[in-house]
Amino acid sequence: MDHQKKRVKENFDADWFFHKGDLPVKYAVKAGMTGGITDNGKREDGEWIEIAYTDKETGEIPIPKDWNRVQIPHDWVVEGNVVNDPDLGSRPGSHGYLPTGIGFYRKMFAIQTEDLGKKLSIHFDGVMGVSTVWLNGHLLGTHNSGYIGVHYDISDIIRYGEEGNNVIVVKVDANRYEGWWYEGGGIYRHTWLQKTDRLHVGHWGTYVTTPHVTDESAEVMIRTIVHNEYEGDRLCELKSTLVDNEGKFVASVTDSLTAGWFIQKEVEQFVSIPVPQLWSPDRPYLYKLVTEIAAEGVIMDTYETTFGVRTLAFTRNGFALNGKPTLLKGTCNHQDFAGVGVALPDRIIAYKLQLLKEMGCNAYRSAHHPPTPELLDICDRLGMMVIDENRKLDGSPEGIADLKSLIYRDRNHPSIILWCMENEEILEGKVTGARILRTLATTTRKLDATRPTLAAMNHGWNGEGYSDQVDIVGYNYGQRKLQDVTDHQAYLSRIMLGSESASSTTTRGIYVLDKEKGYCPAYEGVFMPSWSCTVEKAWNDLLAHPFLTGVFLWTGFDYRGEPSPYRWPCVNSHFGIMDTCGFPKDVYFYLKSVWTEEPMVHFLPHWNWHGQENELIDVWIYSNGDSVELSLNGRSLGTMPMIEAGHLEWKVPYEPGVIIARAYKEGVAVAVKQVETTGTPYTIQLQPDRTVLHADSTDVAFITVTIRDEQGHVVPISDNEVSFVVEGEATILGVGNGNPSSHEPDKANRRRAFNGYCLLMIQTHSQAGEIVVRGISVGLLSAELRLRSC
Repeated sequence: MDHQKKRVKENFDADWFFHKGDLPVKYAVKAGMTGGITDNGKREDGEWIEIAYTDKETGEIPIPKDWNRVQIPHDWVVEGNVVNDPDLGSRPGSHGYLPTGIGFYRKMFAIQTEDLGKKLSIHFDGVMGVSTVWLNGHLLGTHNSGYIGVHYDISDIIRYGEEGNNVIVVKVDANRYEGWWYEGGGIYRHTWLQKTDRLHVGHWGTYVTTPHVTDESAEVMIRTIVHNEYEGDRLCELKSTLVDNEGKFVASVTDSLTAGWFIQKEVEQFVSIPVPQLWSPDRPYLYKLVTEIAAEGVIMDTYETTFGVRTLAFTRNGFALNGKPTLLKGTCNHQDFAGVGVALPDRIIAYKLQLLKEMGCNAYRSAHHPPTPELLDICDRLGMMVIDENRKLDGSPEGIADLKSLIYRDRNHPSIILWCMENEEILEGKVTGARILRTLATTTRKLDATRPTLAAMNHGWNGEGYSDQVDIVGYNYGQRKLQDVTDHQAYLSRIMLGSESASSTTTRGIYVLDKEKGYCPAYEGVFMPSWSCTVEKAWNDLLAHPFLTGVFLWTGFDYRGEPSPYRWPCVNSHFGIMDTCGFPKDVYFYLKSVWTEEPMVHFLPHWNWHGQENELIDVWIYSNGDSVELSLNGRSLGTMPMIEAGHLEWKVPYEPGVIIARAYKEGVAVAVKQVETTGTPYTIQLQPDRTVLHADSTDVAFITVTIRDEQGHVVPISDNEVSFVVEGEATILGVGNGNPSSHEPDKANRRRAFNGYCLLMIQTHSQAGEIVVRGISVGLLSAELRLRSC
């Protein structure tokens, strides 16, 4: 049997051109022609006459007038300048005061003659805005959701054989907002070109479940859609093979069947895994299903599906993973990041998830929309449980179609533990809302009954039967009026989840309230929205009421848009445990003290209070030790027993010098934190997350830039502007500093430090070689960093 793979899925992200602003688009078929543009083999005329073809001598594609070459993922909105216009967004300032608008993308590509007769399709994982796609002048379709993908069969309108003669054009209208946070604009997720035989596995065509799991074995049920697009029935064999995490054979099953022409047939198969390795955050073990469809001794299609073996149990008393009671230590997250907006290369997604994991986080809520597919792949590998979320309460045909796409796309991921149907919809607790929610929940259960359904609610918990339509009732800020506790007592069958908690507003490195600049002190609870509570209270509420199952803190990272608790000059929120660059705020260390076992102690604030000698400074300590001793300039200020799941406070008369916190366990010092009064800014330090990168034109290095004094200490109040020069096989991807009121551009070669820190991200080229990065600032010693890509 021929074991050559027939399916090809090619990354389609390179060599796109972008035009900002609207353009007229003419109809696909011109008057007087006998056929469409594809049929007569001519290039588009009119507005598209300037489409450039590859230069046969140089191999380059000329850049057309008024168009720029871009790499997908791409967000054009983040490239703009902020405008103090409260009408930008669905709520005042919700989009981060950045204008959106309309943009066009186009790309030339070739399809070889040998692909004639195959099924070809173009896949967009996410286009933010209403997207309309044309290929060779033919309208493929329009898609309204920016959070779920769309694909188009292009087999009939492709031009075969002539080099570079296919033109795809995408119009993106980002003027309509789906959410009340920064959403960006553009083709901001990956694109793919797929080629299969006409007998193939259907789109998202496998479904793997493990209905019975014991220590000795796991029964695996495999459902496969066999799609026959030949003009006649086909006898074929369907072979399903399981391999383990090391690629070793585990089990296989083969069935013969007749695939009817133009029919998608679902085939059910069963195999068993002996002594299964279970997936968990501590050990995210993965298996792979390899699906082969063969006909007449030839393999027509090969399709791979990653899955895991694990059991979930949600009860009135909490959650169990693989039979083990487990508290969900979660954060809610939007999808943007400093420097790139919503167009995150895979490496940035992985970086964000790793930062959460290091904090002790074991669960991720994708708020409030389906995540990019790569995020789920990384969560599977990293061991991060996920609430996968539908965008909105929408029972229309389009809304149901988007929900189905979400379930079909994601249901094989072991990281997903819950399907969330909606978030804080106005119809919560209303009879119409209950009907729509029932439709969504029933649709979801039909497609995947292995995970519970959830509604994340901030009102209406007990109205018109709304909460009865889902398996688990989410309480967003239910602790505000003890709504969650009251309802647990009143509704004896209700399973509950702390689906959104805290909304604690703090600013990294700020310890004094500054409303004019839009800063909140890092001491939790000093300046808070009316609906919120501190992270510390949210966690203690869960410890006191474990029936809440878990806590999903709002949010893991600051995010652009929805500026809170201030509006202008702020352009992003203050809710994050980390800022927009991933730099930890002080509250990050509170979570580390209660979510991790490694001994730690953290001290706030900094110790640079020139002019405030002898004034009392509030000192907070976070630690997982038994007790903590504080000393200043060699004098002990006393030892306090650590408050369980809390923090310690001292009031210390300020004097310059060295202040030290020592954490003890059973009388033995296990962690030390030393903070010194620093000198003036003297030099720059560049610290990369890695020194060896992949030369694949997509890898990203995160370079933490700090301003330091002559002794090498970070100056915690410095704001020097740093300019960057990158030479060799990389370019600047973006910059940031975590300042919620910064109006500096994200796409630039310079950035001002915010409280001692800023961030530079560089992206590799496809060519291997050395990368040299320099940081320069007036009056400071410059810094140089050498990296390598291979």
